[in-house]
Amino acid sequence: LTPATTRPSQDAGLTHRRTWFLASIGEPALASASLAGLVNNLNFGLSWGLFPLLFATRDLPTAQIAILFALYPGVWGIGQLFTGALSDRIGRKHLVTGGMALQAIALVIIGAGSSLTVWATGTIFSAWARDVYPTLLAVVGDVAHPTWRARAVGVYRVWRDLGYAVGAIIGGIVADLLGLQAALWVAAAISAVVAAIVAGRMYETLSTQHRNGASAT
Repeated sequence: LTPATTRPSQDAGLTHRRTWFLASIGEPALASASLAGLVNNLNFGLSWGLFPLLFATRDLPTAQIAILFALYPGVWGIGQLFTGALSDRIGRKHLVTGGMALQAIALVIIGAGSSLTVWATGTIFSAWARDVYPTLLAVVGDVAHPTWRARAVGVYRVWRDLGYAVGAIIGGIVADLLGLQAALWVAAAISAVVAAIVAGRMYETLSTQHRNGASAT
């Protein structure tokens, strides 16, 4: 763990520019959360622009495509109740890195799949992996001082929400040039690389004391 006295949360007088720098590049945990958030939504923008086309080209009936689309937000929404609580018990870092790695696996499963069962499995994995949302926000809350926490969340959200646009653009370009499956392979590779980057750079932001308190409850 990084000692609390060296974290920027102790500095209550940060400027807007300094906050932007820390949350984007300078502070390892904040920057890792911003990067993971961007790629998390990159996958969403890319995948769910391409999934309907992929499923339709495999002659999946419209009703079954609708089932897959309903399955995704259902698992995603309910799962956050559990992943948020879990991060309070075991910490943030492993859930973030594990979630990014699971997204890569899910995209490979969906891209290589040829049946409703396989695609449903990949969809569940993908939705569960995106349940890192509350954990990423918790990272920002752990590190940022209350006087600039909202600004840090704002910077994180800028990067996170840019992922929708970046994913749609990358997905469209790669799909046009190399095909739908290739676009999924690219997204899977990006997710795997980011998982490795976060694993190497991010430190655990949840203190041992807080983890013990959460476990006791």
